[in-house]
Amino acid sequence: MRQVLFYLHLWTAAMAGIVLLIVGVTGALLIFEEPIDHALNPGLMVVQPRGSQLPVSALIAGVEKAYPGVRAGMIMLPKQANWATTVLTRSRTGTGTVYVDPYTGRVLGKRQGRGFMPAVHQMHMRLLLGKTGDMIVSISALALMFLALSGIILWWPLKRVTVAVGKSWRRFNFDLHHAIGFYSSLFLLPLAFTGVMIGFEDSTVPAMYRITNSEPLAATLPSTPVKGATPISPDQAMAIAQAALPGTHLIGVMLPAGPKGSYRVALAWPEDLTPGGRSRVLVDQFSGKVLLVESSRTAPAGTRLVILNRAIHTGDIGGWPTKILACLVCLSVVAQAFTGLVMWWKRRPSSKSPAPAEAQEVAT
Repeated sequence: MRQVLFYLHLWTAAMAGIVLLIVGVTGALLIFEEPIDHALNPGLMVVQPRGSQLPVSALIAGVEKAYPGVRAGMIMLPKQANWATTVLTRSRTGTGTVYVDPYTGRVLGKRQGRGFMPAVHQMHMRLLLGKTGDMIVSISALALMFLALSGIILWWPLKRVTVAVGKSWRRFNFDLHHAIGFYSSLFLLPLAFTGVMIGFEDSTVPAMYRITNSEPLAATLPSTPVKGATPISPDQAMAIAQAALPGTHLIGVMLPAGPKGSYRVALAWPEDLTPGGRSRVLVDQFSGKVLLVESSRTAPAGTRLVILNRAIHTGDIGGWPTKILACLVCLSVVAQAFTGLVMWWKRRPSSKSPAPAEAQEVAT
């Protein structure tokens, strides 16, 4: 059975290895997605702080004036004083992302094309292959869970946790593969499991609600149109939303889509470490009435499970310490792929001997 498990481990790694290598590299980058994106695009995303920031309404007006025919759809507030405000736009030709200086209202520019970090994000999630890539990545996450579990079983008899120095390159590579595999598996399993839950969320998210006997709150609720009434401004909607959840800070606001649409304001509690926040308030665009309040502290149990799953997967659950840990775990997948490839390459001449040849190597 051990020999069978060894070959299952080997061929699973061979089939999923390239995808896991891509996911590992892109995952390590995505842990620091926003800082990297800003560092790569300073002229577009970095500003000079100066006094107080302008109202969101003024920023929207500036964007729509600079790009005729474009309408703002969502505004993401800067998370740092020297970051630009992000305005997601929509038009007849599609969507776009515009960056604005929140202090002066100057439009800094529009992202052309996908951009490096957005491409990395899509590569990590879908290999840039749409739904087909999504399924490949999800299945590879399942393979990664199997590799971590089977790797622990194969590691157990020898329990190699150190790397021999001064031995052969083959012995060094063998020890490195096993040591990294052991230490990383403790964190790789939850990372892979949460990835599977995200990859198959069409099935797993409803299951979370069934398990917790809870129901998700409405994604949106309509405003009640009032003839001749002037809609409230985004700034007013955000003030109303924050008053509904005192103690939170604003993340951004989605503007109403049409006369029956409502404002959707994203907020975060101090303990909410994910970039997008996990609390929301829906506000009627005409009356300013609060239509729905969902706090991450009191959300339905299923919603809180979904939030927890994503926070674990992205490393946001504990802030910078867990983000750094998640980055190292992603890099361990890269190291395992490389050392595993070397082990397979070295085994080829002795492939007639089905028993794991590495055991003889370690015994010396």
